[in-house]
Amino acid sequence: METSDDKLPRATAARHRPPWWFTVPAALLTLVVLFTVAGRFGLVSGWGDLFGEETRDRSGPALLQSIQDLSRYEGAAGSYQIVVDLEKDAKFLPDALRGTRTLYVAAGTVGAYVDLGKAGPEDVTVNEERTSAVIRLPHAVLGAPALDPQRSYAVSKQRGLLDRLGDLFSDNPNDERAVQRLAAQRIGEAAGESGLTGRAERNTTAMLKGLLGSLGFRQVTVTYG
Repeated sequence: METSDDKLPRATAARHRPPWWFTVPAALLTLVVLFTVAGRFGLVSGWGDLFGEETRDRSGPALLQSIQDLSRYEGAAGSYQIVVDLEKDAKFLPDALRGTRTLYVAAGTVGAYVDLGKAGPEDVTVNEERTSAVIRLPHAVLGAPALDPQRSYAVSKQRGLLDRLGDLFSDNPNDERAVQRLAAQRIGEAAGESGLTGRAERNTTAMLKGLLGSLGFRQVTVTYG
């Protein structure tokens, strides 16, 4: 026969026992974590495939939007790399609360070309014997910088508390378009200072002299203006 003293410990234990709606999910969560760790480190054969990631490409076909006939001769191309440090601050708010700073390594190429299509009949002079030719072409210009996504990456990103909260409700969190635009601008400026257009003009001149020389021209003069 149980006494009141025997019922007291049981009542106390029941009072401190976690409810079933807490115990069951906690046990399931523990099992999932154990299975994931076992699959991640290969503790049990076969579990790695069970919990591994699978990538599916559901992209649609590429749509042709336009075709352009080009008459450009790209006489030179340069490869550049730059480290961009972009910081955005908010007035009257500390950086820990509002502000971003991104350190980005950008790699890209810039081509320099001569638009041969802009040369008209009046820009080409040939003597009667077809042994001498004078060609006038426009100056070489730089193409748009093209960033290489395989060699461009963010080294670090620092964001304030409000910016991190905003990322939770953003369709494109941690957007890097601003730093990529700045990187492309800096690469374009570096290309302009590296003498790329001058090299493109020299290479275009050499190409035309070689081409016309094979056609029997002994003297070929190419000018730019």
